[in-house]
Amino acid sequence: MLNVTLRQLRIFEAVANHHSISRAAAELHLTQPAVSMQMKQLEEQIGVPIVEQVGKRMFLTEAGQELRGHVRDIAARMVDMSAAMDQFRGLQRGVLRLAVVSTANYFLPSLVTDFHQRYPGVRLSLQVANREFVLGQLADNSTDLAITGRPPESLDVVAQHFMDNPLVVIASPSHPLAAQSHIELQRLSEETLVVREPGSGTRAAMERHFAEHGLGYRAGCELGTNEALKLAVRAGLGLGVVSAQTIELELQTGCLVVLPVENFPIVRRWYVLHRTHKRLSAAALTFRDMLLALDPARPVEALPSVASARR
Repeated sequence: MLNVTLRQLRIFEAVANHHSISRAAAELHLTQPAVSMQMKQLEEQIGVPIVEQVGKRMFLTEAGQELRGHVRDIAARMVDMSAAMDQFRGLQRGVLRLAVVSTANYFLPSLVTDFHQRYPGVRLSLQVANREFVLGQLADNSTDLAITGRPPESLDVVAQHFMDNPLVVIASPSHPLAAQSHIELQRLSEETLVVREPGSGTRAAMERHFAEHGLGYRAGCELGTNEALKLAVRAGLGLGVVSAQTIELELQTGCLVVLPVENFPIVRRWYVLHRTHKRLSAAALTFRDMLLALDPARPVEALPSVASARR
């Protein structure tokens, strides 16, 4: 039976991440000799080399790669154990890990602030990225809860709807279509569309919508954030499809308008997700319940008409 310690496994994971004894030591606030000694003792316990040095960098051997997989499993189980203990301690302390798609960042800060004010002892870790990255965090057990617009089909998760998320077509007020009172979807497919990057949930929903109606679309600029997309539309580089929750300020100031396009808005939903068999901490359960208590139809005030948005 191996007699290894969690400390040794944490040191090994740091060395594997950085390919360096010195960088691992800096991350762990240890001396280089201390890290080297722990790595040597770990190899002696295992009985085979787990790292090899090539030049100035360290790489995992085949045995090291196998060990790293088990270390990650152990780390995930430790997180689950911590969550179980949090339930006994209540909400006086702990960590809440959230991974959310970038569009959710328009309504989430107020909810996070509310949670932090109620439970100041809970530390929040928030990652904001596109849908592909967020689902990867969920799959790796690197987050407690994920917020996205469409649950994955290939991952064993519990997905609960808590808010609607309509997608609308936006344009610069000077765009020729801004004066129209009705625009057919076929007409929209002939226009240049500024789009989000691959992996974006908004882009995927837009592409499904066109495909369901037997249409393609003309892609212009490809941008990595909603803010960049809105700026491109304002500059006249094309039309865009965005969540209505991202443009309230632009509509109020008249910088953008919503076009009355046939078969829009695309009504999507926001979901809060967690792995099916994951034991949620008291903090995660409380935050999830805060989301589920929201009125699903409340997120966006009634959209101004195209005419009023231009005024």
